[in-house]
Amino acid sequence: MQRVYDFLKKTGTYYLATCDGDQARVRPFGTIDLFKGKLYIQTGAKKEVSRQIKKNPKVELCAFDGECWLRLSGTLELDNDREARVHMLESYPELKRMYDPDDGNTEVFFFKNGKAVFSSFTSKDVVIEF
Repeated sequence: MQRVYDFLKKTGTYYLATCDGDQARVRPFGTIDLFKGKLYIQTGAKKEVSRQIKKNPKVELCAFDGECWLRLSGTLELDNDREARVHMLESYPELKRMYDPDDGNTEVFFFKNGKAVFSSFTSKDVVIEF
């Protein structure tokens, strides 16, 4: 899981795919956090992406560092623990202009049954499950 986290921190932006009925939706994300042994993302409860995750928590994200790409699939679970929200916002202080751990909007989700596949054109795939 550390390798996945490090890769996503290095790339800075990844693309998260959710389902909206029978339509895939993809958008850029930049938040990733390791907290208490779990890999987290953050969004706002008021956003469509939050509603999509709650309706169908199966997601996939993709990131590319110029040589290698990562595809991470899994199920996202909402964590209502204030400490998890605080940790995320401490990791991304620029978000504090828009989010607060107690605003009723800030949400953090962690990956369950994660499967990360690192690929490139020059080496065999590396698979990490957590």
